[in-house]
Amino acid sequence: MKKVLLNFGESLKKLRLDANLTLRDICKIVSYDPSNWSKIERGVMAPPKDAKLLENWAEALKLAKESKEYSQFMDEAKVAQGSIPEDILADENIIDYLPAFFRTVRNKKPTKEDIDLLISVLKNK
Repeated sequence: MKKVLLNFGESLKKLRLDANLTLRDICKIVSYDPSNWSKIERGVMAPPKDAKLLENWAEALKLAKESKEYSQFMDEAKVAQGSIPEDILADENIIDYLPAFFRTVRNKKPTKEDIDLLISVLKNK
């Protein structure tokens, strides 16, 4: 989990620096505690779970809402929080495949049921 937090923190710091903002500047803009922001950038603390707060951060970091960078920022925040992005959870078809996906990334063999379900979906598309 530490690497996930560090990855988000490094991305957050890069975005802040790319926007030419000091840590104190960004914290004034978004009304956030500089000590906690620093902890997030250093991978010591997870980002907040409040979506509105993260949207404010993205705006302050000059990320356009429909941009790839915005989506990546929000997805990285979810991963750092130990969550799955809402758009993934909202798709019932994807939910069915998550267990197989998790087993695959853990390098565990998918079950016969997983494979049968995947084949049926592929045939219907």
